[in-house]
Amino acid sequence: MGDTTVTTLEGLERAVPHPVAEETGRTFLRRPRVPRRPRLWFEILLIAVSYWTYSLVRNAVPEQRAEALRNADWIWRLEQQLGTAFEQSVNHAVNSVTWLVVGMNYYYATLHFVVTLGVLVWLYRSHPGRYAATRTVLFTTTGIALAGYYLYPLAPPRLMNGQDFVDTVLVHETWGSMASGDLKNMSNQYAAMPSMHIGWSVWCGLTIFALAAVPWARVLGALYPVATLVVIVATANHFWMDAVGGVLCLAFGYGVARVWYGSRPYSLPRLVPGREKREQGTVPVPKQG
Repeated sequence: MGDTTVTTLEGLERAVPHPVAEETGRTFLRRPRVPRRPRLWFEILLIAVSYWTYSLVRNAVPEQRAEALRNADWIWRLEQQLGTAFEQSVNHAVNSVTWLVVGMNYYYATLHFVVTLGVLVWLYRSHPGRYAATRTVLFTTTGIALAGYYLYPLAPPRLMNGQDFVDTVLVHETWGSMASGDLKNMSNQYAAMPSMHIGWSVWCGLTIFALAAVPWARVLGALYPVATLVVIVATANHFWMDAVGGVLCLAFGYGVARVWYGSRPYSLPRLVPGREKREQGTVPVPKQG
């Protein structure tokens, strides 16, 4: 009594849910794009393996010194022709202020990792629905950078021949640079293009600016990549054009995330919907009796 009985073929087609194979196929294709709560053990493992792979690949790239120096000379000449070759002036000006340049050396060696990891932890805890998409941007950006290191070896300004750049880590004997002193043999000396200090710092800055609730945090987010640009130039670790390369890699990363998730990472829901809500939309089978 009260149950609907299907008596026609047309009614049967309307009442019966889609075939299991079709529904499974659609679910499989959509599954990676549905925000879900990240698993802590998986994220820690992913970050550890990714950084190990990044370091291994970056440092395994052949150190093509002659080509890297030629590329550095070409970029320096191009900047001079454009009237934007300001790196040497900034390098010398900052080097004359000991406390400032020493602070920048430690900034360059540490904040690159500390701030990036801090933003990832913050996303994981406060924005789980946006975490995976935003993390995808960061990892894709880094992957593209590895291709850049291989295809375009580039010496940093401090290693150029015939130019008066100051290697501030060596001169001031500060700790932390993987490209100077006793640590230089552990790192590829000619992987300056693109600058992941810029790629990662712009990612951090945009994420904080877009998602932070308090104004002062948003201001810090906006200033962080600007300060990083000053540091990489002042310490003679990068040309400003390396920063452009980092931003282009980041733009590609955002494009990949936008296509994969069907939305901008910061536009996704902050919280992950419950399992029962994610499963809504399946066609219920009418009870018989």
